[in-house]
Amino acid sequence: MGRRAERHAERLLRRHGLRVLARNYTHRTGEIDLVMLDGDVVAFVEVRYRSPTAWTSGLGSVDAAKRRRLTRTAERYLEEHPEHEYRGIRFDVVSASGGNYRIACEWIQDAFDAMDC
Repeated sequence: MGRRAERHAERLLRRHGLRVLARNYTHRTGEIDLVMLDGDVVAFVEVRYRSPTAWTSGLGSVDAAKRRRLTRTAERYLEEHPEHEYRGIRFDVVSASGGNYRIACEWIQDAFDAMDC
């Protein structure tokens, strides 16, 4: 269900004009589901699938440890891609929920600040 949620999230973001830079970027520090370009801003996107009966939202499931891993992994991505050195960055979360027939996605821009990690 996670990969399916990521595909839905990517379609949502592309409909809003974002362009895919990387899918499932992996480094020893962690993984980032989607790296997207939104104008002059690089958006590092965490996609969280939650079942309809889950107690926490997708955003609520991105705890401090996960935020630190995402921040460190984003730093590695930017080191490997110096062409984005002067762009702004942000961390978004797409919270996906639903069942086999329908997945709903909520896009939270600037879900957290790297300085808070």
